[in-house]
Amino acid sequence: MQNEKELLKSLIDILSDLRLGLKNFHAGIEHLEEGIEKLETELFNKTIFVEEKEEKEKIEEKKEKLKVEEKVISVKKEEEKPKIEQIAKAEPTNIYRPLSERAKNIPESLYKDVTTEKIREIVIGEGKKSLKIGEENCLPFYLFDGHMGNGVKIAMEILDVKPEDWPESLTKYFSDVFHDPALWAKKCVEVYSAEAICLYLQGTDPNYLNLDAEHAKQVVKKVTDSVDVPVIIWGSGNSEKDVEIIKEVAELIGGKGIAIGPILESNYRTLAAVAMGYNLPVIASSPIDVNLAKQLNILLENMGLPLDKIIMDPSIGALGYGIEYAYSVMERIRIAALYYNDTTLQSPFVCTVGREVWATKEAQLPTDDIFGEQETRGVLMEAITAVVLSLAGGDLLIMRHPKAIELCQSFFDLLMAN
Repeated sequence: MQNEKELLKSLIDILSDLRLGLKNFHAGIEHLEEGIEKLETELFNKTIFVEEKEEKEKIEEKKEKLKVEEKVISVKKEEEKPKIEQIAKAEPTNIYRPLSERAKNIPESLYKDVTTEKIREIVIGEGKKSLKIGEENCLPFYLFDGHMGNGVKIAMEILDVKPEDWPESLTKYFSDVFHDPALWAKKCVEVYSAEAICLYLQGTDPNYLNLDAEHAKQVVKKVTDSVDVPVIIWGSGNSEKDVEIIKEVAELIGGKGIAIGPILESNYRTLAAVAMGYNLPVIASSPIDVNLAKQLNILLENMGLPLDKIIMDPSIGALGYGIEYAYSVMERIRIAALYYNDTTLQSPFVCTVGREVWATKEAQLPTDDIFGEQETRGVLMEAITAVVLSLAGGDLLIMRHPKAIELCQSFFDLLMAN
């Protein structure tokens, strides 16, 4: 019994010592944790402080740099002010420089292609106001190769009857004179400064009104008496009817130098004889083809009509209606005439721009959100067509709208000035 008590006492002492050790261990752990927390706080606070300090220093440096740059810019602006004011006060100069000046260090043989040939000069009308076309010895507006002769001329067209299919954007300029072709022609000359008049005898077309030769003679006489500029008489395009009409008209106008046409392969014999009888220039019309144009000129020459009385009508198309093909054929004819010495093709071109353009649906469509304003659309179509054909070699353009004519004339004057 005694031994058991001693054993229990010993066990209790051991457990007491163990409990005391555990208490000390727990206190040590708590102390260790407190130390770690203090250490972490101290270290991280210092790091954050250092980073914030460095960031602030960088921001201050950037601010100083910006201030310096702003000062430099302001100084430059102050220095450049007199220069800018001087440039603004300076008179404008012509920025265009002729090719000869721009290429003065390049041998002329590398960019010039001079020809000894030239397009014949054709005279329409007589006296001081006669219209001369052709005589250029270079491709259109290649002024560095040669000269443009008489330049590009524009004739305004009128009809022998009141037009029924012209849009309002066009008729508003002439509706007050539609009833009288003579007044119409007079307005074109006096108001719109037309240098020539082309009278289309549309009413004589058998497929339209089929008016007779007496009607044509009366209209032609009134028109030629009312204006002092050259006149072109253009038949209906019907081969047989044009022979009948133009014979009567030629007898009426006599030797006034009025151009007549169109002469086709189907009626060239009779109309060539009429032209020779009254010494009149003619318009030789052929489908848009180099060989057909040349063939008709040869046929007329074989009849005895001089080549210096022939104006070629290559049967052009409007913008969007085969103008690319017309351009390429006209260009080939002009190159053959000037650079391959083809004398039968050395005749000036006449282009019926107005009639072709205003017959298109785009020129007729009313104003809408898709196609835009009708008049602007029609004017631009006619002007662009005329400019393109002049660049292909067109010498005489027959046009309708006064604004389109004004645009083209400004463009041609600009090209000829340079």
